[in-house]
Amino acid sequence: MLLLVWTPKAWHRLFLLKPPALLWTPGGEALHMRYRLMSRQGPGEASRQSQPQGPGFRTRLLITALFGAGLGGAWLVARAEKEQRRQQQRTEALRQAAVGQGDFSLLDHRGQARCKADFRGQWVLMYFGFTHCPDICPDELEKLVQVVQKLEAEPGLPPVQPIFITVDPARDTVAAMARYVQDFHPRLLGLTGSAEQVAQVSRSYRVYYSAGPKDEDQDYIVDHSIAIYLLSPDGLFTDYYGRAKSAQQIADSVRRHMAAFRSVLH
Repeated sequence: MLLLVWTPKAWHRLFLLKPPALLWTPGGEALHMRYRLMSRQGPGEASRQSQPQGPGFRTRLLITALFGAGLGGAWLVARAEKEQRRQQQRTEALRQAAVGQGDFSLLDHRGQARCKADFRGQWVLMYFGFTHCPDICPDELEKLVQVVQKLEAEPGLPPVQPIFITVDPARDTVAAMARYVQDFHPRLLGLTGSAEQVAQVSRSYRVYYSAGPKDEDQDYIVDHSIAIYLLSPDGLFTDYYGRAKSAQQIADSVRRHMAAFRSVLH
């Protein structure tokens, strides 16, 4: 016969148990495990066991955070490398298109003779248009100037030379170009020349232009290609930007080209 001796403390705990917690075996020899656990552990001990262990838990959190940061960094590096490869492939494809090959001979808006070699060693943004253009040319030149200003505001970047070449040499004389470019940027260079010289540089950069019929005032509109060209310091055609590109998008692209540039002439 098994004799159980209950201390006052044990009787007090027994009283606190709900009926389902007190379960006897068929032989009446042992209490339910729940009672045994509760009778051996105080409320403070049970609470402490339910909490995560300090140093080990913090270490796991730190390892998880470091692992996540490592994955994020690797993804950013892979993305940057992919973008650089894509841009290099685009640059090479444009270079093979043989745009801007050969030299040109024009006059700037001060009457000084200019050729392509004069801009060697500089980044150049170039636009073809005409001074009598009612809206598109002013808008595109304003966008080109905004790009130049954005890049000028970033210390450490090389300067960009903005150039405006006319496709209307009959009306865009040296004096007309001088009056026109002063409204945009102090460094904007206007280039003009004879009809043959303008045709030559336009063919070189594959610029289409065609003068329309004259009205009773002898005024006319020139239909032409709309694009901003980027030339590298090697004087090579590097990229172009249509009307859909914003000034910020163009500035970002030029900045990437500057970062990836390696001269092929040395």
